[in-house]
Amino acid sequence: MKKIIITLILIISAQQTFSQELKGQILNSTTSEGIADVNIIAASKVVAISDSDGFFTIENIDFPIVLKFSSIGFVRIARRFEESDSDLKIYLSPSSESLSEVKLRSTLIPTELQQTPAAVSLLSKADLKRTDAVNFVGNLNYVPGVYVNQGALNTNKITIRGIGSRAQYSTNRIQAYFDGIPLATAEGSLTLDDIDQESLERVEVIKGPTSSIYGAGLGGSINLYSADPGKNESRVGVKVQGGSYNTWKKSDVVSINGEKTSVFATYNHVQSDGWRENGAYDRKSGLVNAKLLTSEKNSLSFLANFVKLKAYIPSSINEDDFLNDPETAAYTWGAAKGYESYDRGLLGVSYQHHISENFTNQTSVFLSFRNGYEPRPFDILKEERLSAGARTNFSLSTAIFNLPSEISFGAQYYNEWYETGTFENLYEDFDNIGSVRGARLSNNEQDRHYANFFAQLNMNLTEKLLLEAGINFNTTGYSLDDLYAEDATNQTGNYTFDAVFSPRLGLSYEVAEDKNLYASLSHGFSTPTVAETLTPEGQINTDLKAESGFNYEIGFKGNWLNNRLYTEVSVYSIQVRNLLVAQRVAEDRYVGINAGKSDHNGIEFFGKYTIPLAENWQLSPFVNAAFNFFEFDRFVNEEVDYSGNELPGVPKHTINAGLDLNTEFGFSFNALYRNVGEIPLNDANALYSDAYNLVNIKAAYTFNIIEDLQLNVYGGLNNVFDEHYAASVLPNAVGFGGAQPRYYYPGYPRNFFTGLAVNYLF
Repeated sequence: MKKIIITLILIISAQQTFSQELKGQILNSTTSEGIADVNIIAASKVVAISDSDGFFTIENIDFPIVLKFSSIGFVRIARRFEESDSDLKIYLSPSSESLSEVKLRSTLIPTELQQTPAAVSLLSKADLKRTDAVNFVGNLNYVPGVYVNQGALNTNKITIRGIGSRAQYSTNRIQAYFDGIPLATAEGSLTLDDIDQESLERVEVIKGPTSSIYGAGLGGSINLYSADPGKNESRVGVKVQGGSYNTWKKSDVVSINGEKTSVFATYNHVQSDGWRENGAYDRKSGLVNAKLLTSEKNSLSFLANFVKLKAYIPSSINEDDFLNDPETAAYTWGAAKGYESYDRGLLGVSYQHHISENFTNQTSVFLSFRNGYEPRPFDILKEERLSAGARTNFSLSTAIFNLPSEISFGAQYYNEWYETGTFENLYEDFDNIGSVRGARLSNNEQDRHYANFFAQLNMNLTEKLLLEAGINFNTTGYSLDDLYAEDATNQTGNYTFDAVFSPRLGLSYEVAEDKNLYASLSHGFSTPTVAETLTPEGQINTDLKAESGFNYEIGFKGNWLNNRLYTEVSVYSIQVRNLLVAQRVAEDRYVGINAGKSDHNGIEFFGKYTIPLAENWQLSPFVNAAFNFFEFDRFVNEEVDYSGNELPGVPKHTINAGLDLNTEFGFSFNALYRNVGEIPLNDANALYSDAYNLVNIKAAYTFNIIEDLQLNVYGGLNNVFDEHYAASVLPNAVGFGGAQPRYYYPGYPRNFFTGLAVNYLF
């Protein structure tokens, strides 16, 4: 019996000994590929190094143990382990010095940033955390070549390389996608300020015409990617933030990861009194992102996003009020207590199927809606929009003429049903009540649709020379039904734009290790909005053409100083033809005409350097700049020749610089500097806004209260030196009834924010 007991004890002890190990794989959080040569450190000693596929094994461990995972080009992390595990997945995030190795998702064929023959900028999760997280769109101002006119939290207009600068109040000529689901309407109007950045993992901005991939997008494309539950620990978190002007943000997040399923869900509520009159803001939003591995190589994903918004509108003001009383609202908007409110949602399901080892397909179907109500001084707008579509994309890795190649091809269809009506606003008949709905003024239904057929080829002509070629075929049309019979105008009609072929050709050549030169030629176009196609008499202008243009670009992307310095330089020229001009024919009415040509020439630069100050400290200064030479090549409007004048609504230059200080013990500090050059305010260049400088700072400290319970405390100051500036301008503003033109939206004065977040990891 003793022998049996001793034998059992020895067997159990042996099993325990053998089981005291950790085995797993270390993966790139961006590409999900294995990372080789990662040092795994315990008590300042390297106990293992990952192999070529990222796998590692550590034996004879005394638990609990804290391990650090360190590799050049990735953010160092520390993890605590309580017991043995033979199937670990450790994700490391690329740090700034390896930005060039990030694999882009927004191109048809995923390619590393440095090898892509195009100007693509990336905003990572860390980049998004530099700000107060109240308005996501403001982060785009730190992308070279992008300028955001920020009139209010709900009034933002984005321009990329000057495209879209002549739009009046909203973004157009730019495409945007949320996990592959279109966010722009079928006619190109875009609203991004209701997207909460707590829902985002990263943002990729393709600058310049992207029609070879996305169809109608002369300015470029903004691609948003939701937080990925498969790359984070399971957690439950709560965040509360407060700041100036009674601004509050509350966020809840749940992330659950299983072997084959994962779910990420977040709810956010932002509210503010606003710093200007009639500037209150209230937004509730939620997002759910779920993923299911249906088999070893296939996956199903689901995305749902909902937004409920009510935001008052102070609108633009004239120069006297801008200089002397910037807190005031435009008189008519204040008297009408004008606002916008809407419910917006989108649903998407995507299935990725590996047909064979080298041939895959991803198909997505999506549905979105928006129901809006907007009391304005001149009328009250009621609108309902329902959109549905599908996109399928096949990818094949093969060899052509014995050269390694990748081919991607597919199609996308999008249909939108839009109902709109306007009513009298009787606010002037009632004192201090605000907007009151009166009789109906219009009632229209629109059916808009487009189809894209696309293909792209990437071919390695040599080990150092990559060829990228693509083409897109687009058809766009709409029908308009005028259901209002109590006026003399009938706007009913059908309109189909000519089919458009948009080619793209790019070359990337590795001139030295980690240093690439590229050149590209791409075509883009943007169709007129329905409103722009209507003449002053309300009839459809069948002679109106889509804007189109070619982008010619050369650039350089490279790493220096042992991958600690990354730089990009690009020089480009976009030549826009059939320039669409919105002529204002009434306070609330614009019509479009093709008025000439514009040239968008520019230089962009980006650089980031990582400095290890000490074992636990890392400093990363960065700078980016855009120098713009945008002008009318040929432009005659209402018999006035503006040829040679600068394009209004976009600054002559933007310069951004910053410092990111990060430590392994949880403290971080960010400082951001922004310089914006003067902006022409009208086609005649008779008036310019002043240049301005802004400085924002933020500090944060993250630590564990107890094991697995994490606390983050942070605070910051925006516009540190209380600069008075125009955050947005209204190009070619017109004063009616003898009033001064209202060109200016004043920017926020100095303001603060502070908050705390609690996360429980499990």
